[in-house]
Amino acid sequence: MKRSIIDSFNYAVSGIILSIKTERNMLIHYVVAIIVLLASLFFDFSRMEFLILLFATTLVIVMELINTAIEKTIDMITKEYHPLARLVKDIAAGAVLISAINAFLVGYLLFFDRLNSLSEVIIFKIRSSSVHLTFVSLILVVLLTIGIKAKFYRGRGTHFQGGIVSGHSAVSFCVATIVAFLSQNILVITMTFALALLVGESRIEGRIHSLSEVILGGILGIIVGILLFQIIS
Repeated sequence: MKRSIIDSFNYAVSGIILSIKTERNMLIHYVVAIIVLLASLFFDFSRMEFLILLFATTLVIVMELINTAIEKTIDMITKEYHPLARLVKDIAAGAVLISAINAFLVGYLLFFDRLNSLSEVIIFKIRSSSVHLTFVSLILVVLLTIGIKAKFYRGRGTHFQGGIVSGHSAVSFCVATIVAFLSQNILVITMTFALALLVGESRIEGRIHSLSEVILGGILGIIVGILLFQIIS
């Protein structure tokens, strides 16, 4: 039976959420990624510097996912101690360690000079680029949605479809909030929020989410958008 695109996304998101719930190291990497992403807002990174930081952070998470998959596969194959099984696990763990060291060095090189002159980068040096804030806002909404689903998942529906908070609603309302800050046209703002409401309504009509889950998603998206565009900038 062929998998649909939505099924592929669902399996992928389920793997990420389950790894966060079951693997302590993955949870640590996940939290650190959010902290680093937020910290990037307070420093005047160029586009290339931000991409390097994002790549280094993502690489650690990817390597941890691969390491977890290898460990689970070995545990499934054999329950007894075997020197080769231990070697494979150690090699996979070594790959995670190298990626973590790489991320630390990248973070050190990017943040050190700016932290060294902290007096010059306090609130007036906060990154205020609308493109940067928009990109970070959407990433944070996705990360927070995954984290909330991982924390409160109770086996109803799937990780990609369903859950305590609607990711589609969160993203759509975050986009609408960003448009509200960037646009001076009340018609554009109204139409954008109307589209966000239609996205939420479609999740309810499709019986993927309840009304409360869509509302929670909308609130999450609006709060993230307001925090980054109003308080930070």
